[in-house]
Amino acid sequence: MAKILLFGLDSSITDELNPVLQQLGQSVQDAGPASRILEHTDANVVFAAGNRLCEVRAKRPELPVVVVARIPEVRDWLDALDAGASDYCGAPFEPTQLRWVLDSSLRTFSGRRAAA
Repeated sequence: MAKILLFGLDSSITDELNPVLQQLGQSVQDAGPASRILEHTDANVVFAAGNRLCEVRAKRPELPVVVVARIPEVRDWLDALDAGASDYCGAPFEPTQLRWVLDSSLRTFSGRRAAA
């Protein structure tokens, strides 16, 4: 089970993501608009709005960040990956898609930590 922090997402996206992640057996915490929680969380993965990616990467570079979008755009996806996101995920959120994104993000970042 991963500990997931939902950071800077609008409530409609949070309302969609939360039950799917919980269905996958994940522990989910919604940070809402508060940025101080980044410093005190023991999350394994952060799901964040694209405009919050740099904030998360600056405060917690060791955490994988999945950028989430209501309407996925290829340019936004590429920009997010270039800025250090571990992945990009667009609505609607399917359990299989989220499981793959989580597994990939956790595997990639744990490999980076082991190499460091």
